[in-house]
Amino acid sequence: MSKLVPPHGGGELKPLLIPEVERAEELKRAEGLRKVPMTSRETSDVLMLAMGAYTPLDGFMGAADWKSVCEDMQLANGVFWPIPMTLSAEGDLANAINVEEEVALVDADSGEIMAVMEVTEKYGIDKELECERVYRTTDGKHPGVQKVMAQGAVNLAGRVKAVSEGIYPEKYPSLYLRPAESRTVFTERGWSRVAAFQTRNPMHRSHEHLVKIAIEVTDGVFIHQVLGKLKPGDIPAEVRTEAIQAMIDNYFVPSTVIQAGYPIEMRYGGPREALLHALIRQNFGCSHLIVGRDHAGVGDYYGPFDAQHIFDTLPGGALETRPLKIDIAFYCRRCDGMATGKTCPHDPSERVVISGTRQREMLAAGEDIPPEFSRPEVVEILKRFYAENSA
Repeated sequence: MSKLVPPHGGGELKPLLIPEVERAEELKRAEGLRKVPMTSRETSDVLMLAMGAYTPLDGFMGAADWKSVCEDMQLANGVFWPIPMTLSAEGDLANAINVEEEVALVDADSGEIMAVMEVTEKYGIDKELECERVYRTTDGKHPGVQKVMAQGAVNLAGRVKAVSEGIYPEKYPSLYLRPAESRTVFTERGWSRVAAFQTRNPMHRSHEHLVKIAIEVTDGVFIHQVLGKLKPGDIPAEVRTEAIQAMIDNYFVPSTVIQAGYPIEMRYGGPREALLHALIRQNFGCSHLIVGRDHAGVGDYYGPFDAQHIFDTLPGGALETRPLKIDIAFYCRRCDGMATGKTCPHDPSERVVISGTRQREMLAAGEDIPPEFSRPEVVEILKRFYAENSA
């Protein structure tokens, strides 16, 4: 009997990738189906469905689920879910598709067929309602709002059968762990209390401090980084991976952390996305999610601790995975080390405030990164990347 938290929804993991022996035949059949192009976000959602990270969903949501998720953060059947997972199409294409017709879902960027979907419903949505409820704004500058407002006129719902995991298994063979695989690794290590650390940046001293706090109160930490599409200016996953591994190798006790990645595309949904990240980590077998300052936020759309507070609003039983709420971490010159507002009594003028944004700015400008900010082994890797890309 596993001691890990159960998959979300109380059942078994529900990966939607068909068995490998069936894929060639299904792909050949898909070539003859009507094609529906997908945005990078929709392709990412197919990949998450394929690996079982979106358990218990069996495909893209219909109108009742969309409305219930937007308004009440639950599926129409009452199961907790914080952000709609939808697929859209332009009006002409949607009108040509019949309900119960099977269509091929194609990544618009690569042209690759990713899945076959049996269309069960076609419906329109109130895009502004989705933005207001999910992102708390209709500001077109918000990247999540931009994606919603750019969607096609009609949503297509249906059950998905994935036929591909894209580039990820081959490009990141040591990082790409599916939920069933991470659960096996945790069990083999004897871990039952596992904290996930979400990151789309190389780890600096503040991140290191958060993870080490989590190690103290759990069996181990799952450093789980975003491999999907990021914002312009973000550091590529392969560079980030190398930098994170340098920190692990030099500053963590062996076998206390596992580095992995997954193919999600960030929505920058702040509090609601923090809930989604916790739900996903429940499927991966994690009992906790580290939630620090402005988790999954962007700009000034959310308060620094809104993503922590939203967990307190959930009804009992909504999520098994709980937040590890940690205050803003910084380097204090008087303390001569890393601290938070709960542990450091000194004046803010003594604090070196650390952020990934500031680190990228310093690297881009060729400035020296102080040791209080980032570990030298990490800085060396990042400086090499910036030097190679500025030549």
